[in-house]
Order: sequence, then structure tokens, then C-alpha cells
Amino acid sequence: MSTLVTVIVPGFDVEEYAAEALESLRAQTLPRWRAILVDDGSADGTGRVFDDAARRDDRFRVVRHGRRRGLGAARNTALDLVDTRYVAFLDGDDVMTPTALATLVGSLEASGSDLVVGAYVRLRPEGARYLPGPVQPWVSAATDPRRIGVDLDAHPEVTANVVAWSKVSRTEFWREHDLRFPEAALYEDQAVAQRMYASARAFDVVPDVVVQWRVRADGSSITQREADPRVLRACLAAMRDGLDVLAGHGAARRARAAQILRMDVPRLAALPLGDDDRALLAAFAAHVAAL
Repeated sequence: MSTLVTVIVPGFDVEEYAAEALESLRAQTLPRWRAILVDDGSADGTGRVFDDAARRDDRFRVVRHGRRRGLGAARNTALDLVDTRYVAFLDGDDVMTPTALATLVGSLEASGSDLVVGAYVRLRPEGARYLPGPVQPWVSAATDPRRIGVDLDAHPEVTANVVAWSKVSRTEFWREHDLRFPEAALYEDQAVAQRMYASARAFDVVPDVVVQWRVRADGSSITQREADPRVLRACLAAMRDGLDVLAGHGAARRARAAQILRMDVPRLAALPLGDDDRALLAAFAAHVAAL
């Protein structure tokens, strides 16, 4: 049988986690996948883990960047190589649940929608292990209950799901709308996710947990460094860009703005910010509240 979906797996210095991520692909109940593994100039053994997976399973293909170019560029490199009906994403330090591809691809096969969005949970360190947590309220609001063939005006709460890796979409949809990830941004997903929702003829949402998103014990994830002025500014810019994409969809823009004010602004305000950054956050919150 032909391959249905390509999973794009970028990785930079994820040697400690990559084997588990790739094993979660091999454990999929839907076998009709392939994966493009992009080693984004890693300095550790990430490339060796990717090469070993490709030797053991020919569904894996390894692509290398000679130097680090960033997550957006790594995803774009792989997007240019996709020739299957559907495309999905999995970061090299996360875990895909066993029925994720079967559920997501199955939904699109039945509905004909442009994309499908699933739920996710955080994978948090607990002693020497990582354990999955509950589905958070904003994730549930985006994906529960199941909806088939809706659009952004019918389901504006989907805008709370701003990650690339909880979705499967039609490859032709990316090409028709010239969707690419920004290559100079620290937060690559947000504006792209909102463009997907705004451009989709129809999308599905499913309440099933499809990915476990790792919160690294060493605090090295970008979302764990938002007190850094550069990271904070990138975070605010990404949220602003996403809201700008939604300018033509009033209910969706208001839903996303409310979620930012309810969740993101208080979370960022609780960080140890300097005076300039706290003023920047306050100005951003005022801008969002006025939308």
C-alpha cells in the first residue's frame, strides 16, 4: 500500500530524547507513514540517533544542515521533499501517541477537510522519569468535542492551538496557500497556525491526545526561557503576528485575544522581568485588550 503521510521531525541537540520520539513513530498503529529527520547542525549525537533509525527502518530518511539554521528552516527543508497526500510534524524531543496518525489521517480521509487538530499534554520531569499531565483547559476548548468540517467562524476557539505538531494537513493545502515557517523567529508556529485556520476551507478537531510535549528537566526549551528579554520579545511578536493574521475573522481574533489575556499575559507577568520588559508586556496587554 502507498504511503499516506510524511512526518517531519526536526532536531537540534536532542540526542537524549530523539530515540524515544522516533520509537513513538515506529509504534504507530497506522503503518503507512514515512519520516524526514532533519539534523539541524547538531553538536551532540542527534545525527547518529537519526542515522541508526534510518538503518533499521527504511521509512526514515535523514537530511542534514551543515550549520544550525533554526526550527523553521529545518521544517521548510523537509516540506520541500514531501510527496505524500498528508504531512505532519513531530519535534525531536516529543512523543507521538500510538493511535495519533490513525486518528488524524482517518479523520481527513473520511471528511475531506484541509487539516485536523488533536489534543496534547505536557510531558513533565518527575524524578528520573517524564510523566504526561492532563489535557489543559485551553487545549480542550480547541479540540473537544469532536467537530468535522467546520471553519474558523464556526469554531473560533481552535485558535488557542498554536503548535505545528498536533495537526495533520493536506500537503496540497500547504502549497496552495504558500505556507512556510518563518526562519528568523524563535516562535515559528503561531502565525502559521492562524494562517492555516484562516485559509482552510474546512478543518476537523478531535479530542484525542496525539502528542506528549516534553518540558525538559534542564530548562533548555525556548518556552522555559521567556524571562530572557530576547525570548520575551519574540514571544510577544509571535502572538501579535498571529492576531494580525486573524484580523478578518472577528470572533476568532477576539477568542485568541481573550485567551492571551487570560493565560499568557499573567504567566509572563509572573516571571522575573526587568522594568523595561514589564513595561513592554503591559503595552502589549493594552494593545490586545483594545482589539
